[in-house]
Amino acid sequence: MLEIIAGLIVVVAIVGVLMYNGLVTLRNNSKNAWAQIDVQLKRRADLIPNLVETVKGYMKHERETLESVTKARTALMSATGPREKAKAEGQLAGALKTLFAVAESYPTLKANENFMQLQEELSGTETKIAYARQLYNDVVLQYNNSIQTIPSNIVAALFGFKEIEFFKTESEAERQPVKVKF
Repeated sequence: MLEIIAGLIVVVAIVGVLMYNGLVTLRNNSKNAWAQIDVQLKRRADLIPNLVETVKGYMKHERETLESVTKARTALMSATGPREKAKAEGQLAGALKTLFAVAESYPTLKANENFMQLQEELSGTETKIAYARQLYNDVVLQYNNSIQTIPSNIVAALFGFKEIEFFKTESEAERQPVKVKF
C-alpha cells in the first residue's frame, strides 16, 4: 500500500513539473511573440521619418497630414503594453493610409524612386506586423487556455501565472476605413 501511495506521489509530481514547464514555455513564447511585434513596429517607425522627408517637398499644402503621421509615430514609440501599442499602432496605420491616399494626388511624388521604395518597404512591414500580431494572439490564446483549464490551472494558480492581454483594436472607430478629404 505504501508503494502505491509513493508511486502516486511521484506521478503527481512528474505531471506537475511537466505542466509547470509547459506553462513557462507558453509564457516565454508569448513574450517572444510580443518582442517580434515590437521589432516590426520599431522598423516601421524608423522608416517613417525618411518617408516624411521624401514627401515634404512635394506636399507643401498637406502639412496637417504630415503632422498627423509624425504625432502617431511619436505616440507609438512611447506606448507600452499591448493595449497602448495597439491603440497607437491603429492611429499610425490610419495616418499612413491617409498619407498614401493624399500622395495619389501628386503624380511626380508617386513616380519618385525613394517614395516608391519606402512605400514598398512599409507595405512589407505592414504584412510582417499583421503576421506577428496573429502569432502573438495565437500564443496568448494557447497560454491563457492552459492557465484556465483543469488540471494545469491548479499549477498556474500555485505558481502565480497570470492571464496575458491580447493585441487588439481598441475602438470601433479604429476598425473603420480611413476617410480622406481633399
